[in-house]
Amino acid sequence: MTASPSTTNPPPPPTGSAIAGRSVRTGDRVFLGLSRGSGILLLLVMVAIAVFLAYRSAVAIADDKADFLTTFEWNAGGAEPRFGIAVLAFGTIVSSVIAMVIAVPVAVGIALFISHYTPRRLAAPLGYVIDLLAAVPSIIYGLWGALFLVPHLTGLYSWLGTYFGWTGIFTYDGGAPRSLFTVSILLAIMILPIVTSVSREVFLQVPKAHEEAALALGATRWEVIRTSVLPFGRSGIISASMLGLGRALGETMAVATVLSPNFRLGASLLNPGGGTFAQNIAAKFNEADAAGQDALIASGLVLFVITLLVNAGARWIIARRKEYSGATA
Repeated sequence: MTASPSTTNPPPPPTGSAIAGRSVRTGDRVFLGLSRGSGILLLLVMVAIAVFLAYRSAVAIADDKADFLTTFEWNAGGAEPRFGIAVLAFGTIVSSVIAMVIAVPVAVGIALFISHYTPRRLAAPLGYVIDLLAAVPSIIYGLWGALFLVPHLTGLYSWLGTYFGWTGIFTYDGGAPRSLFTVSILLAIMILPIVTSVSREVFLQVPKAHEEAALALGATRWEVIRTSVLPFGRSGIISASMLGLGRALGETMAVATVLSPNFRLGASLLNPGGGTFAQNIAAKFNEADAAGQDALIASGLVLFVITLLVNAGARWIIARRKEYSGATA
């Protein structure tokens, strides 16, 4: 008679208290508290900024004797303040959009060159140079723009006026090239390193299997980029572009250094005129009285709202085009 083999009972499953005990370690609790507190603090700061801007703006707009949205004038002092943001909104949006049109294609091309065309021993130094350019202070770009860029744009302005002046957009009267178009060129140069750096990092994250599969099917290098790299990095390019647009919208010192602002708007981008929200605040805030400061804060609220809308639009576009999961042909 043989003894029956002994059976080993499996260990009992962990109880709820044991599982809960693992999740409430001191380190977990501290990290959870810090993370949650940081998120709540950020929201509170944003709400506090919005409430402050809204309150001061309401005071200024209530005293405004003109239409705040459509008036082509800024006279916030005196017994009857009259001011509006039409010129500032036009200058801010137009200069930023032109800067994006100039900078984004160039930045994407540079990022592709560094990530997929440049030899590895040269790619790293180029990447370092791009990152260093992104860290240059705004005032340095402004001084370079005023002392070097502005004097050397006269020839370009004359050429545009001669051959494209019939459009009305590039009419040039021969004055100093301190206009919105100059501001747009300078902003494009300033945001170029930011868009390039982010796009380069996104392109480097493309799965090698996608590129190797395209090469195995006989694709050329450009076809690999077109079918694998760009679709995968599309959301990253959008994010990089919105990051650059945020800097362009809020740029102050560089714009104030090269622009000759006034509150007259014309069709031409080459003649002095216009202004931006940030430049107008920086130029007038120190000399403004209490009512004038409230008016400037009201214009800052508009810039705040524009920035929020731009970021919300970028998030919506990215959510609709979730390409990070892989490339599509």
